[in-house]
Amino acid sequence: MEKFRKEFPVLRKGIYANTAVYGLMYESLLDWRQEHDLDFLIYGSDMRVKTLKMLSDTRTTVGAFFNCKRENVALVNNFSTGLNVLLEGIHPKKKILLIENDYPSLNWGFENRGFDIHYLKMVSNLENRIQETIEKEHIDVLALSLVQWLDGFSIDLDFLKQLKNKFPDLLIIADGTQFCGSIQFDFDNSGIDVLGASAYKWLLAGYGNGFMLFSDRIKEEVSINNIGFNAANGDLDKKDTIRFAKLFEPGHLSSLNFGSLKYSLDYFTKIGMDKITEQNQRLSEKAKNEFQALGLLDEMFKERKMHSTIFNIRADDATFQHLSANDVYCAQRGEGVRLSFHFYNTEKEIDSIVKILKTRR
Repeated sequence: MEKFRKEFPVLRKGIYANTAVYGLMYESLLDWRQEHDLDFLIYGSDMRVKTLKMLSDTRTTVGAFFNCKRENVALVNNFSTGLNVLLEGIHPKKKILLIENDYPSLNWGFENRGFDIHYLKMVSNLENRIQETIEKEHIDVLALSLVQWLDGFSIDLDFLKQLKNKFPDLLIIADGTQFCGSIQFDFDNSGIDVLGASAYKWLLAGYGNGFMLFSDRIKEEVSINNIGFNAANGDLDKKDTIRFAKLFEPGHLSSLNFGSLKYSLDYFTKIGMDKITEQNQRLSEKAKNEFQALGLLDEMFKERKMHSTIFNIRADDATFQHLSANDVYCAQRGEGVRLSFHFYNTEKEIDSIVKILKTRR
């Protein structure tokens, strides 16, 4: 990965352990964005045909990257907007299961609409508790983040697939903002009905772009009233024949923003998602072992086989300031400090963070 690290100037300033806040800009994407805007400057409205093709190509690329049918891909400016459109189409009498302290934009969307909501506390055997609650309470919709924003708790993806097999009528809605781009993922074989994500974190695509992926079944369960001229591709005769995913695209989309998403997905493909997955798994295992040895992780993670590359360590404000003073990019979340690693990080950087932490003990 060393040759790709050279594309990220921030890495020369310190240890960037903050992808969970914002994924880094890289030089080749910046070059592409500047070329895009230069074309707009020179060609004006002649860019329109190129723009429409770019958006179409981005939809195709997203579908191929995550193994989702192209017609089931919606391009959205961010996860929160896409989710709110979706929730307007879910029957208000549905029983919902949420995770306490999950990402606010996920939970608030349900809470603000008066659904019958059941909550689960975050525990080491969360998967067992989810299945028990679905059986006991006759849950209709499970909504959760694949990776928890506060501490990096990673749901067992095999469990979700098995859950769908056991409860085929259950709707599974997932927030992939802290997940997509960190490891390989096959949507059509995941058991998930809706996966939404903003792409400015692990996909390194900058603000203003994201996507929603849908199973074929969701179209039968959700009724969307959202509409606009862009959803019909600017064709007056297609108002009544708009496919489900396009209803999430009522207005014009930015070719700069979504072109950036396509560029990043192509960039990840060039590196190899298998290599990115392997690197992130190494970083996750290394960080978990080191932080556990220092007694900095919640006890529940000892019982978990898999973890993401996001960690919330026990640390006060002084420790956060100490890390920052030693050029470690990180964030205060909850009662600790959140450190998050991506493929452009190294195991040596984790060793350096451990040494910095030890000087505070």
